[in-house]
Amino acid sequence: MLSEFLYSDKALELDIDNEIAEGDHLENLRSLCVELLQPLRNALGVGLYRSSGYRCPALNEAVGGVATSQHTTGQAADVYCRRQFAPIDIARMVVSLRLPFDQLILYPTFVHLSLTDGDNRGQILYNKSYQGPKV
Repeated sequence: MLSEFLYSDKALELDIDNEIAEGDHLENLRSLCVELLQPLRNALGVGLYRSSGYRCPALNEAVGGVATSQHTTGQAADVYCRRQFAPIDIARMVVSLRLPFDQLILYPTFVHLSLTDGDNRGQILYNKSYQGPKV
């Protein structure tokens, strides 16, 4: 559901309109969901929750995102499971299913997943705060 990717507590707090301004950003979100997130959710068999989805430039700046963040183009989401799967389990599932991704970044409490409309790099990265096992 689109509203799930547009919702942000920080945007509400700061009265930022986090609507998608460009049509291709909407298509990027659709591709991210259809090609990566929904197949992952189906394979896990449980709810996959989003902690961050689309960010308009003002919201991205407010949360300290880099100017080139794929969140600002609808190409990225930060996801987690409530109890059943740790971030490492989610990451390993993405890799084992050979799902397409540009970047997979492990954090202690979530996984950043991105997908481009071109050549995806398949990068697996670890946030400096992540101290767990590797993929």
